[in-house]
Amino acid sequence: APQPPGRILVMDDEEGVRIVVGATLRRFGHQVELAEEGQSAVELYRRAREMGHPFDAVILDLTVRGGMGGREALQSLRHLDPTVKAMVMSGYAHDPVVLEYQNHGFKGALAKPFDAQQLQECLAEVMRG
Repeated sequence: APQPPGRILVMDDEEGVRIVVGATLRRFGHQVELAEEGQSAVELYRRAREMGHPFDAVILDLTVRGGMGGREALQSLRHLDPTVKAMVMSGYAHDPVVLEYQNHGFKGALAKPFDAQQLQECLAEVMRG
């Protein structure tokens, strides 16, 4: 069965990636919020929980130039919410965090570039937990 739409938080320091991933997810019916780096993603996640409409999944870019990347962001998110469902995306397919994402607390991983189909399938798996 297709995964019902959810609230998804996307963090990437490249505006182009944020726009494309956000638009793709909205096309699949998800509600999407975007963050440029880890610190603001953690803040958005925290606020959403406090306001009673938490995110169902988070998509985190692994490397952020001059800001908090996906690994550090996930550590902060897990303090807030040990059950956080996070997926990592990276342009480095051979990064150990991408290859062994479970060991780093992620529930899924995508190597860039990926297509809409791969994004949807990986996210559905992450949301199912």
